[in-house]
Amino acid sequence: MFKRGLAAAVVAMLALAGCGSGSDSGDPKTLKLWHFEPPDSAMGTAWAEAIKQFEASHPGVKVSFEEKGFEQMQKTAPMVLNSKDAPDILEYSKGNATAGLLSKQGLLTDISDEVTKRGWDKQLNPAMQTTARYDERGVMGDGKWYGIPNYAEYVKIFYNKDMFAKHGLAAPTTIEQLTTAMDKFAGAGVTPLAVAGAEYPAQQVMYQLALTKADRDWVDRFQRYTGKVDFHDAAWTYGATTFAEWVKKGYIAKDSAGLKAEDMGSAFIQGKYPIMISGSWWYGRLVKGIKNFEWGSVRWPGIASGSAGNMWVIPKGSKNRELALDFIAITMSQPIQDKLREAGGVPIVNASTPPANPRLKELVEDFNAASAENNLAFYPDWPAPGYYDVLASAVQKLITSSATPAQALDEIAKPYEENLANVGK
Repeated sequence: MFKRGLAAAVVAMLALAGCGSGSDSGDPKTLKLWHFEPPDSAMGTAWAEAIKQFEASHPGVKVSFEEKGFEQMQKTAPMVLNSKDAPDILEYSKGNATAGLLSKQGLLTDISDEVTKRGWDKQLNPAMQTTARYDERGVMGDGKWYGIPNYAEYVKIFYNKDMFAKHGLAAPTTIEQLTTAMDKFAGAGVTPLAVAGAEYPAQQVMYQLALTKADRDWVDRFQRYTGKVDFHDAAWTYGATTFAEWVKKGYIAKDSAGLKAEDMGSAFIQGKYPIMISGSWWYGRLVKGIKNFEWGSVRWPGIASGSAGNMWVIPKGSKNRELALDFIAITMSQPIQDKLREAGGVPIVNASTPPANPRLKELVEDFNAASAENNLAFYPDWPAPGYYDVLASAVQKLITSSATPAQALDEIAKPYEENLANVGK
C-alpha cells in the first residue's frame, strides 16, 4: 500500500511540475548519480526509494548509481567534475570551501530559475537556503542557487542510558552535567567519549566547545567573513584548551587520533563508550544497530553545529540536466521526505503530522527548535578550501599532546587568513 501510494503521489507531483517521462520522448537514457550515504542510513534508505520512483515515473530511463566516500569526494570533486567522467547529479558538501569553491570555479550549474519554477524556494526557509546560494566570491548566503539541500542535520549528545544509570548519572543536558558524567566515568576506569581524530568527529567536538563561548556574530564572522576572526579569542582558546584538558583527564583516548568516524560510531553502537558527540546522521544507524542497551540523545547546550544537509548539485557538464532536476523534485516530495524521517533522518520538508515514534519526534523537534532559535553554526571546515584536513591535523595533535592549544590554533589560523586574502579574487 505504501509503495503504491508513494508512486501515485510522485507521478502526480511530477505532472504538476511539468516534468516526467514526457520530457524524455521515450528515448532510453541513463541518469548518472553519485552520493555518499550508506545504504542503511536514513538518507541512503530514502534515496534508494527515490531511485525506484524516478525510474517508475520515467519509462525507459535507468539510474546508474555509484556510492562514493565522503572523504573521497572532499578531495577529488574539483578534478572529477572538470572531466568527462562527471556524473549528471551528485550529493556534495555545502559551504564556502566545497560547493562555494566549485560554483566560483564554474563547475556547477546555476539552477536559480528552476528553483523558482519548481517552488523549492517556498519549501526551504531562509535559514535552510543559506547553504544553497553563493555569490560570485563563492561565499554562502546570497546570490545564485547552485544546489538543493535534501535533509537537515545537527550535532547532538548521544548517551548510553544503561551506563549512565549504573553510575547514578542524569542525562547530560548542560556542559556541567556532561563534564561531571565524564569525570565519574574516567574515575571508574571507563573512557567516556567516543571520538575519531582522523576524520570529522574530533574537530567538531573542539568546535562545539568553542561555540559554548560564542554568539551569532562570532559564527558569522568565521563562516561568512562578516568581520575579523581572532583565533586566540576567548571562544577558540576555550575550545582548544578544554579539548586538550579532556585528553589529559582521560575523557578522550589518545589512540583515537587515528580512528575514523565509522570506528567511533561502531564502538558506541557496541556499548564500548557511554557518550558520543556527533551528528543526527547517525540516528538511523543507532536505531537499527543498538540492540543490547537503552540509549538517548539531548541537544548540545546553546549554539551547535548544524545546517541544511548535503546538497544535490548538477555539474556544468551534466548530459541530462532535466532528468537531474526531476530526480531532485522526487527527493523533495512529501512521500520521500517522510520516508527519510521514518528511517531516522531530519526532513527538510516537514510533514503535516509529527512522527508517532517518540525518538523521531524528539529528533525533528530538537532540530526545528535550534533552527527557530538561529542556533545552528554550520561546520568548522567550511570557510576555506582544504580546511577539513587542516583541522583534522591540528586536533590530532591535541589528542597526541604533540602541540599546545595555542600552537593548534596557530595552525588553523594561517590557512584561514590566507584564504580570506583570496576571497573575491
